[in-house]
Amino acid sequence: MSAIPTDLFLDGRFSSELNRRRTTLINPATEEPFAEVAAAEPADVDSAVESAHRAWETGWRDLAPGKRTEILFAVSRKLREHVEDIAQLERQQMGKPIADARDEAALGARVFEYYAGAVTKFGGQTIPVSRGGLDFTLRQSIGVVAAIVPWNFPFPIACWKAAPALAAGNCVVLKPASLSPLTALKLGELAHAAGLPPGVLQVLPGSGAAVGDALVTHPRIRKVSFTGSTEVGRRIMELAARDLKRVSLELGGKSPNIVFADSDWKRAAETSPMSVFANTGQDCCARSRMFVERTIFEPFVEQFVAATRKLVVGDPSQESTQLGPMVSAAQRLLVEEFLADARKQGSAFACGGGRSHPRGWYLDPTVLLDVGLADRCWREEIFGPVVVITPFDDEVTMLNEVNASPYGLSGSIWTNDLSRALRVVRAVESGVLSVNSHSSVHVEAPFGGFKQSGLGRDLGMAAMEGYTELKNVYVAG
Repeated sequence: MSAIPTDLFLDGRFSSELNRRRTTLINPATEEPFAEVAAAEPADVDSAVESAHRAWETGWRDLAPGKRTEILFAVSRKLREHVEDIAQLERQQMGKPIADARDEAALGARVFEYYAGAVTKFGGQTIPVSRGGLDFTLRQSIGVVAAIVPWNFPFPIACWKAAPALAAGNCVVLKPASLSPLTALKLGELAHAAGLPPGVLQVLPGSGAAVGDALVTHPRIRKVSFTGSTEVGRRIMELAARDLKRVSLELGGKSPNIVFADSDWKRAAETSPMSVFANTGQDCCARSRMFVERTIFEPFVEQFVAATRKLVVGDPSQESTQLGPMVSAAQRLLVEEFLADARKQGSAFACGGGRSHPRGWYLDPTVLLDVGLADRCWREEIFGPVVVITPFDDEVTMLNEVNASPYGLSGSIWTNDLSRALRVVRAVESGVLSVNSHSSVHVEAPFGGFKQSGLGRDLGMAAMEGYTELKNVYVAG
């Protein structure tokens, strides 16, 4: 594995000031420190943004589309060459199982590949107007974009934001989460090694209070793209409103998994555990509320619990591991507070709820039954390996309960009745849905939520649209 990147990435190189404050990273699987990463300050934000603005103004925005395509394809190839390095960094900083980490590193390369190809296929349109003449639209870059990414999927989400923004002609200041900065720094290093000009992509690890707020309020930042909690998303929206910055927010979720009796419910029971427990439940798309038609409820739960017990929880460096530890002791404690509340409310623990590993921030995947609709575990995003399962009798009542959540990010619907599938898809208030599947993310398709799950979209051509200003031009005949 190559050297661990630990300094700020500015103007195409690592900045190694000796007296800079640093943050200690701890391996969640071993509870041992393994790196000291530089923490940016507001003055670094100003320097990075000004440099990015110069790069945008003097070259990147006006670069021929074919040349931008060529550079982004080179970035994609460079990322593919270093999938193993990226994956090992993710394993160390996140406790992510190595097989998942490799998949996510490859996904990041695929994202850059997609947007490299999109550059020359993205543009405006001509519009017939009543006055005659010629009316057309231009899609123009916004300027400098702040991309603020979370700790749960650090590398792919950094690529989701950086690639379409760069493809549209913007420059990017990327702020990774304090718990997981290493793969964002690696992205900056590899992208510039592939030919991205200095200043076009800057990477500033550091605290949200110091770096995030400074980015959101900086006058040269034209757009903020954020993935994280709904609470922080509200704050970003408030700060951005001061000078009417564009924002896109992908926030929390409490996604439903709806299983009808006419479906292949045995397959649903076998596969659904990973729809909520993957990434140790630290996923805003986690199907953490399950609605199962009452006629199949008991056998479904029995099979779901059996499948959950088979999940391999353990050392993230092992190929067979499916679930690793939680990201931090604090995050595990937060989830255990939810479980304590469930015990107090009299919920039944079908399995899990404890710590089977003496070392590392592990928490057993937990299945809760008899959870009241007013209980915290039902209403709030837990962001850990916990699922609640409840029976339903009729579709209308169930859909009312599904949509009673303030969130609306993702979800699954299991039925072999096409009419029902289309009816329920239309009725569920959610931005991303799967029928007879748990797949939420496709590079080619828009990703984002309804209600308090956010606004705007990542991925697909919708993401590129979100990184441009739309200008209309009329030329008299």
